[in-house]
Amino acid sequence: MARKPKYKEGMVVHPNLGERVADVIIGIILLACVALAIIPMWHTLMASLSDGNLLLAHNGVLWKWVTADGKPNWDGYIKTLSYDDMAIIKSYAYTILYVVGNVLVGLVLNVIAAYVIYRKPKASGIMMLFIIISLMFNGGTVPTYMVIRNLGMTGTVWSMILPDCTNAMFIILTLNAFKQVPKSTIEAAELDGAGHFTIMFRILLPQAMGLVTVTMINTAIISWNAWFNAMLYVPSDKNLWPLQLWIKQIVADNATLTTATSPDWNRYLVSYCVIIIATLPVLIAMPFAQKQLQKGSLMGAVKE
Repeated sequence: MARKPKYKEGMVVHPNLGERVADVIIGIILLACVALAIIPMWHTLMASLSDGNLLLAHNGVLWKWVTADGKPNWDGYIKTLSYDDMAIIKSYAYTILYVVGNVLVGLVLNVIAAYVIYRKPKASGIMMLFIIISLMFNGGTVPTYMVIRNLGMTGTVWSMILPDCTNAMFIILTLNAFKQVPKSTIEAAELDGAGHFTIMFRILLPQAMGLVTVTMINTAIISWNAWFNAMLYVPSDKNLWPLQLWIKQIVADNATLTTATSPDWNRYLVSYCVIIIATLPVLIAMPFAQKQLQKGSLMGAVKE
């Protein structure tokens, strides 16, 4: 990671020894972070392609799958996809539904909530106070469950979408993005007869989309990894379980595998295979989302 030469008044200024040492240290730290992120995932991938019996006897990190014939073993993935009457494939569909629902409902709520405060009504100070308080404190699991139950949403898809589709931080980020849009743009739209919803979704939102995209991506990631709400609100209806809750269930089912009289060692691989299946979409999507995350976090929106 050689630092580019600096140009000053027509002269090339090369980095000094201290800057070169700093570059080397930064490079080592970055490589260590990359290794800490990649090695566990690589181990899981190789374990999912190994023989279950040989995998149990192996110690340390797997750099290659371990099988008797040296070829990758795909039986773990076959058992994973057929687990409990194709439950993994069904849960994939519901997980996507929860992610899309959380992102869309959260986007609407974030925009409306931020816009109300952005217009600075008389109660805007009180509204902002409540938002900040909710950022630091929450009612807790039991009161939240009681609210969801009394609203009749337990055992439904809505219990997986509405409780966590937004939060105070996302509303504040959206509000900050709106504040960076030129006031003259809003005034011009109002002179042309634009209403509140037109200003919200056709004037403010497109210009603030950089930072709003950050909230949408984070909402999608949180929703994709969520399992606790499903355990609370849809514990008995396995058809509504998201993928992450099935991972927890599969790991629990395999806990007693080694004590069985004649264990199916390929079933031991299911715990690894389902992690790869659940993580793969995020790994594929993140390189495309990374640019939006960086751009949105730094720029936010159009500035006057």
